[in-house]
Amino acid sequence: MRPPSHLSLVLLTIAAPLSAAPQAPSFTPVPVAEHIYGGGWEHYVGGGLAVFDCNGDALPELYAAGGENPAQLFMNTTDGDGAALSFALDTPEELALTGVTGAYPLDIDGDSILDLAIMRAGTDVLLKGSGSCHFTPFADLGFSSDNHWTTGFSATWEGGNTLPTLAFGTYVDRTDPNGPFGTCDDTLLYRPKDGHYDTAKALSPGFCALSVLFSDWNHNGRADLRLSNDRHYYVRGGQEQLWAMEDTPRLYTAEEGWKPYALWGMGIASRDMNGDGYQDVYLTSMGDQKFQLQNPASDGPVWEDVTYGFGTTAHRPYTGGDGRPSTGWHAAFGDVNNDGRDDIFVTKGNVEQMPGAAQKDPNNLMLQQADGSFVEIGEAAGIASLHRGRGGALVDLNRDGFLDIAVVNRRAAMEVWQNDGATGGNWLLLRLEARAPNTRAVGAFIEIDVDGQRMMREVTIGGGHAGGDSGDFHVGLGAAATAMVRVIWPDGQIGEWQDLEANQRVTLSPQ
Repeated sequence: MRPPSHLSLVLLTIAAPLSAAPQAPSFTPVPVAEHIYGGGWEHYVGGGLAVFDCNGDALPELYAAGGENPAQLFMNTTDGDGAALSFALDTPEELALTGVTGAYPLDIDGDSILDLAIMRAGTDVLLKGSGSCHFTPFADLGFSSDNHWTTGFSATWEGGNTLPTLAFGTYVDRTDPNGPFGTCDDTLLYRPKDGHYDTAKALSPGFCALSVLFSDWNHNGRADLRLSNDRHYYVRGGQEQLWAMEDTPRLYTAEEGWKPYALWGMGIASRDMNGDGYQDVYLTSMGDQKFQLQNPASDGPVWEDVTYGFGTTAHRPYTGGDGRPSTGWHAAFGDVNNDGRDDIFVTKGNVEQMPGAAQKDPNNLMLQQADGSFVEIGEAAGIASLHRGRGGALVDLNRDGFLDIAVVNRRAAMEVWQNDGATGGNWLLLRLEARAPNTRAVGAFIEIDVDGQRMMREVTIGGGHAGGDSGDFHVGLGAAATAMVRVIWPDGQIGEWQDLEANQRVTLSPQ
């Protein structure tokens, strides 16, 4: 445990081994069929991307929200591991929905086939995966949704439930005649009972949640619910929120250590970034973004803002000639050059025509340095698009051990970039398979030990901006030829350490 006064650059150097001189990766655009996230003010936000394997070939597909346009499924037609990325548009009728703001893949019914939670400006939908990338409505879950403007989602398994607990973050109440300002809707919580969902419980007050994430932040076996809220519409009196998921959920308070703060919250990324075993966060916003390290020396939910010290504000465009403040959306941590240090990817783009914010606003790719600070490499890497980015993904799409990038854009075509793998560096792809009902081991922690230095991954569903992925966990190893790996499973079982050789895909299961 570290003392709270030591939140400085030295922290990340503790977890920064493996290779001292970081190399910048390069990315090549991948041609894909045109897909545009469009629509009026109900689709200023959203535009999420779900990334998951729906046909069993271990290559992830892309399901992109369309707003007023139909959502579309892009089948991954890449010709084997490490081949040039290829996608073919092939959307089944049941997925070609309009009004879609985003989607998240998860196995709801424990049959080991991924399902979809689809958020809409309208009624939200849960679809059961039936294999071969086809889906049907669930017949017997009891789930029902009113007409909401839904913009965030997360899921976790509580207690011995056979179904996951679901949280839908709703935005502005469009029916309020006094809106839109000051008319934020509540987040909706669906807790299962006897194998069915009851009426949703409203978590009030709601402050226009744009990103939602269940996380076991203090390792007590219970995932609490973090909400990132948009102050543009709650105007005053609101803040970011963390709900303690007790029998009756309640907000953490300042007396417990929660630090009230307000921002134009768009997305949440969560990862242990300094090797202390606790989840740190990156929060996107208008203007500067927030990088916050959790302080495990506190018994309460304390995150310290270290944005400026680490060089992660990403507050203005670095190219394009527009010097006005940036607008961040989807955020993700990942090791893009396989040097053993996690980097930060952020999609950027003006809400629409906000005059105080940059119109030409490139995506960020911030490379972590040996001293723990970050440097912007988006333009050099080739991903500095000036479209209005929204949802995104930082995922290995062709199983070559290097993270690729996809971005859904508002009023412009979706973009995909393949990591050229020019940096070298060793890697692992880790897949978790568990027993029903929680077959993807949501709530587990993966521990990776590389030459005595520790990394940790928490298995979650949610966060980002309006979309997420379910698949392999990528770990960059630098020059290390092996790594020790174990899993702390959701039921508390601690797996044995396994000595794994680098540059392979490994499936891990509980004993």
